[in-house]
Amino acid sequence: MSSLSLAARDASTMLRRNLLHARRYPSLTLNLLLTPVMLLLLFVYIFGDVMSAGISGGGAGRSEYLAYLVPGILMLTIGGTTIGSAVSVSTDMNEGIVARFRTMAIHRGSVLIGHVAGSVLQCVMSVVLVGAVAVAIGFRSVDATALDWLLAVGLLTLVSLALTWIAVGMGLSSPNAEAAGNNALPLMILPLLSSAFVPVDAMPGWFRPIAEYQPFTPAIETLRGLLLGTEIGDNAWLAVGWCLALAVLGYFWSRSLFDREPK
Repeated sequence: MSSLSLAARDASTMLRRNLLHARRYPSLTLNLLLTPVMLLLLFVYIFGDVMSAGISGGGAGRSEYLAYLVPGILMLTIGGTTIGSAVSVSTDMNEGIVARFRTMAIHRGSVLIGHVAGSVLQCVMSVVLVGAVAVAIGFRSVDATALDWLLAVGLLTLVSLALTWIAVGMGLSSPNAEAAGNNALPLMILPLLSSAFVPVDAMPGWFRPIAEYQPFTPAIETLRGLLLGTEIGDNAWLAVGWCLALAVLGYFWSRSLFDREPK
């Protein structure tokens, strides 16, 4: 068996292990998943009439605001789900299981790849569940073609991959699981500071650069363009560029931290 086949086999084994672990201990995933659902319901039914004043010149209603809100909530879902990856990686590192894996004849990188692949799958499943809630309360994407939906899924997967590698690095650099969860909180806070809830133009002038020049805003605007037919402009290239940069940064950061551990 070639080294590539061995690496793929070991990575699939680690992926299965992480998925089984998530199934046996679902409380963390459920807690992270409930946050975007509650925010979706809160902003639609409690703040929807007020928040809609910030879009379409103030003439939008609750249904229009729901359509505007959903892409941002989906990105928030990904950011929240990847926090669980940081906690899971930190737990493995501190409970000694990784040290045990190092003594076994397995591909070194399969441990990290298993975590990343498992997290991306969980992100996709979380997005599907939150999307189902959005559809149940009235979200529709009537203008999106099959290609638009395919590109939207690809973008969500790419964002999941990029944020997961960053979360893995945060987990490896944290002394314990609690610290890992705290260190990864920016992955969930940044979407709140983006164009997820109101357009950048409706924000105070001093705050606009914070919302505009960060990775989530171009990703959210690109997703809106794909699902709702709004103008995408340069946001697609910015979103892909941010994702690739974060994925590469997270990968090399994680590998550096992981290889630094005693062999």
